[in-house]
Amino acid sequence: MDKSLGITRQGQGVPVMHFPHHGVEDSGWVSEEPMDPPGDPEDPNQSDVDGQKVALENIRQLGQISVPAPMVSRIHCISIVGQVEGHVLLPPRNKTTKYEHIIPQLVAVEQNPDIKGVLVILNTVGGDIEAGLAIAEMIKGLSKPTVSLVLGGGHSIGAPIAVAASYSFIADSATITIHPIRLTGLVVGVPQTYEYLDKMQDRVVRFITDNSRISQERLRELMFRTGDLMRDIGTVLIGKDAVNAGLIDEVGGLHKAVSKLEELIPVHSEDHLEKSLADPLWPSIPQDPLPFQDIAAGPGGVDH
Repeated sequence: MDKSLGITRQGQGVPVMHFPHHGVEDSGWVSEEPMDPPGDPEDPNQSDVDGQKVALENIRQLGQISVPAPMVSRIHCISIVGQVEGHVLLPPRNKTTKYEHIIPQLVAVEQNPDIKGVLVILNTVGGDIEAGLAIAEMIKGLSKPTVSLVLGGGHSIGAPIAVAASYSFIADSATITIHPIRLTGLVVGVPQTYEYLDKMQDRVVRFITDNSRISQERLRELMFRTGDLMRDIGTVLIGKDAVNAGLIDEVGGLHKAVSKLEELIPVHSEDHLEKSLADPLWPSIPQDPLPFQDIAAGPGGVDH
């Protein structure tokens, strides 16, 4: 400590200057953030000050001054990113997609009449098999049109999620890795373990082939191919290769995906209207009601 100036340095804090003749005690740590004085709500310039604070926060968080204003859209976007998390929490440093977040969103989409379609964006490395299949089944079970777009990667269990939509797109530079199912953790070395793996593999293969143009023979050939991956068996499909294999419908980006969804929405609305008219919820009321005397005299009437 320098006695003449009263300057103290503690830890990694900011140097604090005290004046001994004022009798100020050493306060220790001092925040590096500037302290904003409380604003006066009646000040006419207060709105400008608040606007500057919002702009600074946008620069700090997003790297831009202004953020596009939200608008009411009839398309709901759901992103499947990082690793699809299962029943066990992944480390906090992993980017994950939690099925307990996605499933309630899909239920709300199904019940909301203002939402006419769903856009699913994928950039995932895969993850838990059952959690991924649950999300895929929820997307497939929606009564509203859905379009999926694979950006970056839709690996492993991301493939069933991509093909679960009504129509699927993949970016020209995006990839999909097809490989057999793996188990991590404790594995019991008995024949039943391998039978269980085979059954789970059949579930994934059957779902993909039922919702795409690829055959089971072709999918299994890609899944068990050797020489394509360095330390694994399987195949990496890049952009157009996934379309040529029959896994994805078309190569395209965001514009094509949104345009296709807008194209599917009117068709779905017309089909839904025709179905509701052909199969009404309540039976139609007969135009010529029976007289009361005939009803009373009939079986179960008041005369019996």
